[in-house]
Amino acid sequence: MSLAADFPEATRAEWQKLVLQVLRKSGAATEATTPDGAEDLLATPTYSGPRLRPLYTADDAPVDGVGLPGLAPFVRGGRAQGAGSDGWDVRALHAGPDPKAAAQAVLGDLENGVTSLWLRLGPGGLPVDALGTVLAEVFLDLAPVVLDAGALTVPAAEELFRLAAARELPGSRLAGSLGADPIGLAARAGLAADGPAGLGDATALAARCVREFPGLRAVVVDAQPYHRAGASDAQELGASLATGVAYLRALTDAGLGLAEALGQLEFRYAVTADQFTSIAKLRAARRLWARVAEVCGAEPDARAQRQHAVTSSAMMTRRDPWVNMLRTTLACFGAGVGGADAVTVLPFDSRLGRPDDFSRRIARNTQTLLQEESSLIRVIDPAGGSWFVESLTAELAEAAWATFTEIEQAGGIVAALRGGIVASRIETTRQDRFDAIAHRRDPITGVSEFPNVAEKLPERPAVPVEELDVPAGAAPGLPEIHYDADFEALRARADAHAATGARPAVFLATLGSASASTARATFAANLFQAGGCETPTSGPGTDPAAIAAAFTASGAAVACLCSADKVYAEHAAGVARALREAGARQVWLAGQAGERAGSDAEAGIGGYVFTGCNAVAVLQATLAEAGVA
Repeated sequence: MSLAADFPEATRAEWQKLVLQVLRKSGAATEATTPDGAEDLLATPTYSGPRLRPLYTADDAPVDGVGLPGLAPFVRGGRAQGAGSDGWDVRALHAGPDPKAAAQAVLGDLENGVTSLWLRLGPGGLPVDALGTVLAEVFLDLAPVVLDAGALTVPAAEELFRLAAARELPGSRLAGSLGADPIGLAARAGLAADGPAGLGDATALAARCVREFPGLRAVVVDAQPYHRAGASDAQELGASLATGVAYLRALTDAGLGLAEALGQLEFRYAVTADQFTSIAKLRAARRLWARVAEVCGAEPDARAQRQHAVTSSAMMTRRDPWVNMLRTTLACFGAGVGGADAVTVLPFDSRLGRPDDFSRRIARNTQTLLQEESSLIRVIDPAGGSWFVESLTAELAEAAWATFTEIEQAGGIVAALRGGIVASRIETTRQDRFDAIAHRRDPITGVSEFPNVAEKLPERPAVPVEELDVPAGAAPGLPEIHYDADFEALRARADAHAATGARPAVFLATLGSASASTARATFAANLFQAGGCETPTSGPGTDPAAIAAAFTASGAAVACLCSADKVYAEHAAGVARALREAGARQVWLAGQAGERAGSDAEAGIGGYVFTGCNAVAVLQATLAEAGVA
């Protein structure tokens, strides 16, 4: 049976012509716009370079194919059976700092779906010497353990080895990772003049794992420091490739065979609520690493990349933290469909402090729901064959390869970090990202969109701040950002002001009827509440004196006119003058300036708020006018 067999075949050219007609009617396209140009108008830019087009067809599929699951170049997954009947490895992060509480949380996780443990040790995490307490009731031959101890990797590894020996556990039964990542640590803390400390320790641990603990990997290529600094997906991938190559050189120079060196590496990537980009990123990462291994001379079966996907900490918000459950669900979906071997879902309240039992349970059950109820593990490579995903994977891989080659031409990842090339490229992307967030092109639900000014945040115990050992004279490390940083700063200022008395307010002068003012009043309320301001309204009407009296009664220092353009033409100037005379320090108008700019300024209208305006700049000015420090 051929679907749509009774209908004539539609072509891309016909679709483009129809789209062009609609765009011309809306004013988005002109008579000079070509059909190809119409499709370009609907394309969405990305920070990595590739543009997301509105339509993908078989013509957009990669010409060189994507291979088969479990076979090089591993685009479609590192295992032929996909996630298999057991699903991907559900990995839970534990950072303490109370060893007894961590031991209880570890058991709760393992009894309820978690299949491996990720333990953060050292300053800001669990004490290294408490590892035995944390793992006291854990069967080390059943639950793989992944260490994350930074500069304390060697003593942490030795403590794990000691525990295994004390329990008479054969080395072949110990599984997981020792988490050595001296380059990643240097990227965060700063790079000393003589290179990343601990590289020799990492190679020594890798050699020991090959000899004594074949189920353990010694080295992690953690790309999260680049992601948390604001990097694009291509920059994150390119830096991870360069780091992986640096480790391969060090491991083979230390005497390991190529296949042994490849087997000692695990790659850690961040995944976000942009599910399709996350899927493409993981697929592109495997394709790129398979190419690196091929060039190095590895046999096809040794070229697979072991991946650990972690839901992005940069995308998590303090405000309306419940939305983080949705963000991490989408990110986990992207990781699962993208073929990650292990996935960690960060608890929704991780920005507020130490997660509680409820948030940990939600994080576990997110993965269980996707694996079991959503049946993701029952299909091998669910995204395979999607023209959109396959095309995006190829384009992202190409952009990441360009970043990788630039780093290699600079002398490798260590030299690029020391020379500031990596930091400079990421800074440009970071500023672009914050600009898009400020203009609300990249909306953040519950923060820049649909905020809840009256919300009461859950209280969580504070998490100790990790104190990085910054080498003397080191090149600066990469910053750690959160996408909500600018809006969070505004909300924090407004909250601090509210604690001393009344919350700052922006009075909405809703001119005319409710039908004329509601749309722009809703927009303005959403905007000003994103800065922590209350938004009392005047109600329908156009009498300047009555609106000015309502403004005075509200206690606000700033006002915003909200209505339709026709109403503005007749009443905006008079109401603005009345508001200024009543003491308004600033009068905004919801809408574009248009031809009224000159007369509006004479009437006392000081600025405009509209879709696409710089919301952060507007809110900063508003809080300043409202007397908020």
